[in-house]
Amino acid sequence: MADYYAQLGVGRDADADTIKRAYRRLARQYHPDINKEPGAEDRFKEIGRAYEVLSDPQLKARYDQFGEAGLGGGGGMPDMGDMGGLSDLFETFFSGFGGAAAGPRRRGPRQGDDLRLDLTIDFSEAVFGVEKEVQLRHLETCTTCKGSGAKAGSGPTTCGTCGGAGQVRRATRTPFGSFTQVAPCPTCEGSGQTIADPCGSCQGQGLQPVTKTLRINIPPGVDSGTRLRVANEGNAGQRGGSAGDLYVFLGVKAHPQLRRDGTTILSELPLSYLQAILGDTIEVDTVDGKESLEIPAGTQPGAVITLKGKGVPRLGNPVARGNHQFTVKVQLPTRLSGEERQLLEQLAGHHSSRDQRPPHKSGLFGGLFGG
Repeated sequence: MADYYAQLGVGRDADADTIKRAYRRLARQYHPDINKEPGAEDRFKEIGRAYEVLSDPQLKARYDQFGEAGLGGGGGMPDMGDMGGLSDLFETFFSGFGGAAAGPRRRGPRQGDDLRLDLTIDFSEAVFGVEKEVQLRHLETCTTCKGSGAKAGSGPTTCGTCGGAGQVRRATRTPFGSFTQVAPCPTCEGSGQTIADPCGSCQGQGLQPVTKTLRINIPPGVDSGTRLRVANEGNAGQRGGSAGDLYVFLGVKAHPQLRRDGTTILSELPLSYLQAILGDTIEVDTVDGKESLEIPAGTQPGAVITLKGKGVPRLGNPVARGNHQFTVKVQLPTRLSGEERQLLEQLAGHHSSRDQRPPHKSGLFGGLFGG
């Protein structure tokens, strides 16, 4: 979500004059007729949108309280003619030169803004999917005026300033000649209509902020950065326009023992040196719970043992699952009992005596100690 104060480089307590000066300075710097650097035009539009909101006391108050969600569907980047204060820019910088034609705002249905929700889920929830209940604050059509913005018994009327055209013209004389500047009507803000008796519930916007509870179905196999689209749960549209969408961006908590690489789950498997030499069947932790894992005799440190089909389901195809791979970590004892030491010394002596014979491999311990 855009931070209009940051875009203009002013604090949230900035007064109208400070906001206007910041806008003029940045607009001169990034105007596309002057600045040909990549991205300058987009930056110019962002600056214009920020000034359009912060220079209007009513829009500024709603933005301070609700953020972009309180602006009534106007969160998209405006056209060149949509920018509040554009006439000021031409007067102070271009002195009338380059007065571009500025079209009126669209008077038909306007689609509502898309919204973003960041949601963090557990490791196992990402693997198997989950249904989450979330609280969402967005704009819905005003239930009092049914979206018209007018008090009951009244309605929009043709703007007296522009005669319904949505724009006004002004001729300006400059050293280069006379130019006609076309700008959005300041009375109706380019819509061509005004509301003399606005709805008390939505202050004439036709929209009102509402907090609702949503149940979001998260499919198996998602990961951090996965984006889910929930249709028509963004802000409501204006004048009969369709609602925007809600985009849910997922983050996944780390697991204390398990890691993930795509559809493969990775973990370490500590074994005693006797388990590695003799082999064993042990229980291991997986996302499905406890599972039996066979340790082959003579397993080497760093070996990888795989449990097939115990990994992460493939997103969009939960029947296809990856594997769980265990990396062997052989743990050597730091202390030995007397009996253990005696047995190992006997084995070491046996190994030493066999070193005097022609080398050949025979048996597990001979293979282990190179006999």
